[in-house]
Amino acid sequence: MKKGKLFLAAVLALALASTGLAAKVFITIGSGSVTGVYYPVSSGIAKMINEYLSKEGIRANARSTGGSKYNVKAIDKNQLQAALAQNDVIYYAFNGLTETFKGHPIKTIRGVAALYPEFMHILARPGSGIKTIYDLKGKKVYVGDIGSGVEATTKQIFKAAGMSFDDLAQAVHGKAGQAVQLLQDGKIDALFYTVGAKSAAMQEATEIAHAYFVPLPLDIIQKLIDEFPYYTQVIIPPNTYKGQTVSVPTIGVKATFIVRKDLPEDVVYKIAKLLFVDKVDEFKKIHPALGTFFDVKKALDGMTIPLHPGAAKLYKELGIPIPDLAKPMP
Repeated sequence: MKKGKLFLAAVLALALASTGLAAKVFITIGSGSVTGVYYPVSSGIAKMINEYLSKEGIRANARSTGGSKYNVKAIDKNQLQAALAQNDVIYYAFNGLTETFKGHPIKTIRGVAALYPEFMHILARPGSGIKTIYDLKGKKVYVGDIGSGVEATTKQIFKAAGMSFDDLAQAVHGKAGQAVQLLQDGKIDALFYTVGAKSAAMQEATEIAHAYFVPLPLDIIQKLIDEFPYYTQVIIPPNTYKGQTVSVPTIGVKATFIVRKDLPEDVVYKIAKLLFVDKVDEFKKIHPALGTFFDVKKALDGMTIPLHPGAAKLYKELGIPIPDLAKPMP
């Protein structure tokens, strides 16, 4: 009887192995603050993976994190196997640039898709007297967490405008989730915040703190686009936020889906095909940012690191050209 049970277990193990179910792959997806766009998008991706790919041995969960910088470092340590991150931050990380990654390039990250633009929101509190970026001189301004992608972008904007943080009364650092509260409490005059459209944080800033937008001058936008490969000119459409009745010109980076390079090729291929082809309509319903902006034909626009081979396989099947920065590597 005992031998019979052992034999049956062995047969079942062989059957599972033949169907690919024996070795499960668990993927933890890093996101960002729960008030941002990364968290609902990552959670939606994990839900779809579990619903459609669990029978193939692939499961996932999403985790709220400190955002792009944290995510790439956590992938490098294998604390995360996938994440969302800004395309400028992954470019810095892969190439060992900025104070955060200088001398310590992170070569374990690979691209899957650029999902949607993240707008640089520049908001000022009522009564601050701020109408242009040059009016920020002598003000208290939230410029992002130390070493964050927001801080790096803000520094580049100031430099393009012929300014620096020294021109401010105070350059305020801290977690992104604290910035809106500081604005609401009158402890800062303005903030810089890179996030997808209609994020909960920016809705709170405009609806509760009654903040208003400060547009970026077109000449500054063009300087940034000319110098850096990851920026694009974007427009925040009218009525995206309460009280915002006109278009707001600014710069944007891309929210990018990335993975560890050692994830199996077939796993990444199945995930990419599920999200971007087979169930793309469901994928786009996860969040308005995806519904408005995601298009698989443009998923490599703004890809600043090499693709994972599994993602590259899908794009080749779809006949989508792979730009030089995105070409796969070992």
